[in-house]
Formats: sequence, structure tokens, C-alpha cells
Amino acid sequence: MPDGRGDTRLERPESAAEAASMSVPLLTTDGSTSPASAGEQPGALSVMTYNLKVAHATGRNRWAVRRPVMRELLRRERPHVIGTQEGRYRQLRSIEKDIGPHYDWIGIGRMGGRKSEFAAVFYDTGRLKPIQSDHYWLSDTPSVIASNTWGADLPRVVTWVRFSDLAREGQEFYVLNTHLDHRSQYARERSVELIGETIAAFDSSLPVVVTGDFNVAAHDNRVYDAMLALGLVDTWDAAGARGSLYATFNGFRPPEPGGQRIDWILTTPRVTTHWAAINTFAMNGRLPSDHLPVQVALDLGTHR
Repeated sequence: MPDGRGDTRLERPESAAEAASMSVPLLTTDGSTSPASAGEQPGALSVMTYNLKVAHATGRNRWAVRRPVMRELLRRERPHVIGTQEGRYRQLRSIEKDIGPHYDWIGIGRMGGRKSEFAAVFYDTGRLKPIQSDHYWLSDTPSVIASNTWGADLPRVVTWVRFSDLAREGQEFYVLNTHLDHRSQYARERSVELIGETIAAFDSSLPVVVTGDFNVAAHDNRVYDAMLALGLVDTWDAAGARGSLYATFNGFRPPEPGGQRIDWILTTPRVTTHWAAINTFAMNGRLPSDHLPVQVALDLGTHR
């Protein structure tokens, strides 16, 4: 929960060099329909949620063969914010290098420090400045590193960041990124309760953007209902335009039209979603991850 301690548990790489120019993300999906690009929405904030698939050194889908595909995807899109799941420290450093010169990231391994998988938040330093951040574990003892008291298969972590939007004077907002357990429904439901406490402790005048792999289908699980009951809005449903629907988990198989969305971007109600899309980018038939990234263009709607 927010406690004013800022970066006290921050495991963060050195800052990337700031770039003078602003990046404008362009949507590149393989779908038959494409929403308007962020470039057609001046000032829109481009947000992505992306389960990177943990880096493996061997096998057909090892990180060495996936990395060039992910590099191309991220360089094409250049979101202002990316909530990532499953990335390991060296993998995240590779992505930091690949995506471009003005990105940085905030995160901590779920086992503490650089250990195991992160729920990291990447951000474009030309557009955003972090002014507060923290991490906690989804358990009854959230400040205890690697704690797991609800029977989840693995410890699960939340990273949240309060950003200042450099393109809009006085605009601040929160990003909360997480990855819920893949086996325990009880752990997922308790996790939503704790996330709700976190959001309730934020400055209520500021917008909130939630990114994550929730490991359950939208519209088909109590976890989804509980997230909306926190006062959040599903950007996919709220979008003024959207691309084709695909299952966001692909298992390295061809994208499944009309499948389940288990990766979501949610916001507080005053945020406007111009468009939403599930990105099916591949190179020579190779996908960069076993999940498809979800992307949105947002107008945060409040200015101080």
C-alpha cells in the first residue's frame, strides 16, 4: 500500500539518457481492422501491458530467438508506458537496450532484488517523470519480500508508480502493474482486495491505470467483476475504436480470433480510451512471447 516511502524498495537500473524529441507510437497489428493511431490523437498516452514470457536459454522459443522479434515490435510501437510481467532482470535490461535511448524502468523481482520474475513498469523518459513508486507482495504481509500467505502457487508482486506527464503541465497519474496467480482463485480474489486498498490510498484526484496478466478471462470470472467493482473501467469495452479480438495467451501458436482476454488495461472512469488493440506482430511466423500485448491510447482527462 502507499506509505510515502517512495523508492525504498526500488530495484532500478541506471537512468537512460533523456531524449529531446517525443515519440509517437504507431499501431501495427495483423488484424483485419485497425483503430486510429495515437498520432491522430494529439497528446494521447500510449499504454501497453505485456507478459514477456520468462527468458529461457534453451528450446525452440528461447529468449535468444525471440529477442529480435520483440525488439522490432517495441521499436515500432514505442508506448509511453509498458506494464510487463514475467521478465527477468537480464531480459529487462536487454529490452531497455533494445527499445531505444530514452526508456527506463522500475521493478523488483518477486523473490526480492534481482531474483526471479518482475512486474516491471517501463516508461518513456521524454514523456514521463516518475515522482513516487513502491512495490509490495500480494499476501497478508505485503511488505515482506516474497511473502505468500493465500496459497498462491508462487509469490506475486505489485509495482506502482506515480508519474508526471511532461507533455501536459500539471498532469499526474498512477500506474499499477501486477501478475495474478495462475492456479489459486482464492489468491486472485484476495489479491484484488489488496489492490483495491492500494488504489483507495492513492490521491483520489489523480487518474489510475492498471496493467496486468490476471490469468482469468474478462467477463467470465469473479476476479474481473471484483476489479470493476473497485470503480475501474475495462479499456477494451470503453474504447472508441478497437482492433480485432484475439486470445491474449497464445502459447506460441497462431493467434486465436475471438479468444479470451486474460491481459487487461483498466482505468478510473474519467479516463477516455480512444482506441484499444491486441497486437499480433510476428516475424517469419515467430511471435515474441506466448502472450499478445494489449495496447490503448488514453486521454487522462484531468489537469492540475
